[in-house]
Amino acid sequence: MSEWKAKRFWSEVACEATKNGFEIRLDARCVKTPAKTPLVVPTRAMAEAIAAEWDAVETVINPEVMPVTRSANAAIDKVAVQHGEVAEMLAAYGDADLLCYRASSPQELVRLQAERWGPLLDWAEATFGVRLATRAGVIHAPQAPSALAPLTARVHGFSPFELAAFHDLVSLSGSLILGFAAAEGPYEVDAIWELSRLDEAWQEAQWGRDDEAHEMAQIKRAAFVHAKRFFDMARDIS
Repeated sequence: MSEWKAKRFWSEVACEATKNGFEIRLDARCVKTPAKTPLVVPTRAMAEAIAAEWDAVETVINPEVMPVTRSANAAIDKVAVQHGEVAEMLAAYGDADLLCYRASSPQELVRLQAERWGPLLDWAEATFGVRLATRAGVIHAPQAPSALAPLTARVHGFSPFELAAFHDLVSLSGSLILGFAAAEGPYEVDAIWELSRLDEAWQEAQWGRDDEAHEMAQIKRAAFVHAKRFFDMARDIS
């Protein structure tokens, strides 16, 4: 017996403003999340993107090709109900930030990390008033609590929709600072992604590309770019 799959039952898709944001309607019915909560989003840009995904459904509903809907569902069903826990988990990346752990050799990689990652730590200092310390090697060395506190407060200040996007920006890059730079900095998202893969790119240049690893990196890059787009939609940034 084939697995039952939900199919298109609606004729028209529309966005409608409500007192809490914008909802997406399939004919007269409001779209709901998997937890059966009304799918109400904070901006018209996000609502229109979700509506476009539902309008593009021809027969079977496939969440895998509806990334904005999936992210909005996660923001409502998961992040909103455990906002503090998610924020703390992401803020903890600052205590072991990718940008702070540097190679001690070879000198070419040492220089490359300093040249490419240093400006991001400079930007964070200018933006947040804190300076994360660097160290050689991969053994964890805690950052000063006074440096982490403003970053943690900033993360807790994100809305559930912003935090859902920020989760992917941080976890995929391995860096709280790169997450902030992608979300709020004056940088192109592709440039930030490349900075997160600086070590991998250097290894590829030395030893050649691993096709399987490269394919996985491309999947992660697409998710990273989507997270930036979703963060901007949450703030209605065009």
